[in-house]
Amino acid sequence: MASSHWKLILLRRAIAGASRRVSAYSSHESLISRSPSCSVLRRWFSSSHCDGKSSILSPAEFHVSSGPSFMRGAVFWEPNKPLVLEEFHMPRPKVNEVLIRTKACGVCHSDLHVIKGELPFASPCVVGHEITGEVVEHGPLSDSKIVERFPIGSQVVGAFIMPCGSCFFCSRGQDDLCESFFAYNRAKGTLYDGETRLFLRNSGKPVFMYSMGGLAEYCVVPAHGLTNLPESLPYTESAILGCAVFTAYGAMAHAAAVRPGDTIAVIGIGGVGSSCVQIAKAFGASEIIAVDVQDAKLEKAKLLGATETVNARNEDAVAKIREITGGRGVDIAVEALGRSQTFSQCFHSVRDGGKAVMIGLTLSGAKGEIDINHLVRRQIKVIGSYGGRARQDLPKLVKLAEKGIFDLKSAVSRKCKMEEAADAYAELDKGNIVGRAVVEIM
Repeated sequence: MASSHWKLILLRRAIAGASRRVSAYSSHESLISRSPSCSVLRRWFSSSHCDGKSSILSPAEFHVSSGPSFMRGAVFWEPNKPLVLEEFHMPRPKVNEVLIRTKACGVCHSDLHVIKGELPFASPCVVGHEITGEVVEHGPLSDSKIVERFPIGSQVVGAFIMPCGSCFFCSRGQDDLCESFFAYNRAKGTLYDGETRLFLRNSGKPVFMYSMGGLAEYCVVPAHGLTNLPESLPYTESAILGCAVFTAYGAMAHAAAVRPGDTIAVIGIGGVGSSCVQIAKAFGASEIIAVDVQDAKLEKAKLLGATETVNARNEDAVAKIREITGGRGVDIAVEALGRSQTFSQCFHSVRDGGKAVMIGLTLSGAKGEIDINHLVRRQIKVIGSYGGRARQDLPKLVKLAEKGIFDLKSAVSRKCKMEEAADAYAELDKGNIVGRAVVEIM
């Protein structure tokens, strides 16, 4: 009797699972039948539109009928060791999460800080946090509005700050301070139920996620961290919208609150700093001073909108900025490198009543010194800024790129394959990447 009882339960579960798959298929049947890539899209459903056959899948292959039941991802195992490509079980999205087939992932200095052990983070983990891709599955019981907004097959871009949408700060529109993101992802390397979605294929060992763990063939992203990507924008270049451009926009729009006519200095012209130059230009800054120690990066900054450049290796950056501004200093200075020296330069470059915006991450525990009397008497505002607000800002960035106001192609200086990702981070560490490098995945 006990055996018959369990068989009956298993049979009911199988029938319920099959019903859910048929329902999921039906909701997207018209999309598949219209697509020229019918056979490619159809493999994400449990029955075939063309041949009429159906099958009940094993749990590991639920969402990849006739497709792969595993994937590859780049794993950080320990500090100062190269990333290793490992095979994973296919990740499974949960409620209000989306499974993305990753198309491209940017190479960011924040990942490099983790790889070098400068920023403490759970390991082993998959790095990579600015991605574009294609929606292939929704988590069970996801909000119908999410399913409607991101239908199967739609193109998306993901922000590295993935808001939960319901915490104290998210409910006030401050997605960049999402409590769940910092408490779970940055503190523990998981998503917001306290669990990772990544498990090694050979051992089942859990692997943590830096943001969505985007340097992989598939990744799971909380839906509030996504926005739609129009077909007019390329997957590869658009990946940088999720961090380099997203971080720059957050600094300019929210922390600095740039207004037309403002004078701005950007210290550190990497992927984020060069994006700050473009955003400052888009916001109508009258003067944009780019500061770096590499002439190649400064020349690139001129092409992106800088009106003046300063090579801090050859001259005193603060003195030169004040000279350019008639001795007053800039309205806004942005530090985009994450060093104590550049922190000080940023602070001392602003005019009385000006804003010093700090966005560069650095070695955990590093300190920046400030002259307290100068801060108090001259009303200098020192503001930290980590990124933009995904639900508000990411759609705006897509529009800026779509209209050509933000030049994505000029911002990306190098492309590589996933097998070359470790080399890309090594080149980034040497300062050999002008602009942003992007890994093309699928």
